[in-house]
Amino acid sequence: MSSTHSARHLRAALAPVIAAHICLHAAMTGMRMAAPLFALSHGFGEAAAGVLVALFAVTQIFLSLPAGRFADRRGFKKPMGLAVIATVVGVSLAAIWPVYPVLCLTALLCGGAAGAATIALQRHVGRMAAGASELREVFSWVAIAPAASNFLGPFAAGLMIDHGGYRAAFAMLAAMPLLAWALLRRVHEAPIEATRGAQKAPAWDLLRDRGLRRLMLMNWFMNSSWDLHGFMVPLLGHERGLSASVIGSILGAFAIAAAIVRLMIPVFARQMREWALITGATAVAGLMFLLYPFTRSAETMGLCSVVIGMALGLVQPMVMSMLHQITPKHRHGEALAVRLILINLSSVGMPMLFGAVGGVLGASGVFWAMGTIVGVGSHLGTGLRGLGEDAAEHK
Repeated sequence: MSSTHSARHLRAALAPVIAAHICLHAAMTGMRMAAPLFALSHGFGEAAAGVLVALFAVTQIFLSLPAGRFADRRGFKKPMGLAVIATVVGVSLAAIWPVYPVLCLTALLCGGAAGAATIALQRHVGRMAAGASELREVFSWVAIAPAASNFLGPFAAGLMIDHGGYRAAFAMLAAMPLLAWALLRRVHEAPIEATRGAQKAPAWDLLRDRGLRRLMLMNWFMNSSWDLHGFMVPLLGHERGLSASVIGSILGAFAIAAAIVRLMIPVFARQMREWALITGATAVAGLMFLLYPFTRSAETMGLCSVVIGMALGLVQPMVMSMLHQITPKHRHGEALAVRLILINLSSVGMPMLFGAVGGVLGASGVFWAMGTIVGVGSHLGTGLRGLGEDAAEHK
């Protein structure tokens, strides 16, 4: 009965945090869709629109480590408050003065704020959990927020652009972070651990830990597979002669499968082991990539997409759970920052690599190459065995 009460209390405490994350992140995703559309509709070329999109990721690469250290020192609400201010200022500037240079500044502010908020939020919810099973549960719930905001932000911005114009859309997006702050005002924050006696070391020193290196590598497999699927499925579908709506449906099936499997994780959290799920899911993803080029119909491509979505949807909450268990508490923010930097570097570089390899080998060759790398590399996940709950006891 006490465990049921504890679970209800945890979900009640998580609700405003997740809702606030959706509101703040939706402002960024809405701008990431609206800003390049504004540029294209006002005579700027595709290159200029591409620069705008890239700027949302640039600041996350450079600001993640300072943001992680700041979260370790100052906790949850202060980083979130600064992220809200940066987002409101950035989007409001676009609403007041919608010109290309201002949109570039808006992209930098919104992207950096979203990255800093994500680090602070992930660090905070990791402290809300008591034990490994609760870590798996909270991160499965938190992982749903980006998916929701990726839908809410662009959808709301698109409706407002069609009915009120770009300035109205920017003004609406500027209000979302204010709602996020209203939700966070009553959130209880865990005490910040004293770190006076802790040795100050470079953040990248964390990667000297073999277990963390393996975890980051498995996380890279997951993120690269996610990027590969989103980038290459349209190319493969075009080779198969599929329509844009069918290709969109295949990608939509992937996203829905990833979200559904995360909703299921809390039900089975106490029976799960992170290392086994990470290893198995990565191996399944690698196998599906090998099989993908042999699919000849939209139905079989959709089936592969669903299986890959379920496999990759499992991995992120498990990675986040293990990261909080094997990293010292006073360095959680730094570890999360290192992970976010690696993700953004991969998201910037891997599509270019996929495009270059695809030009030589074709879409099928890219799937086979990535499937081999991910499938063979999945065995590295077995090295994570014993690093979860056992490691948490010694942190």
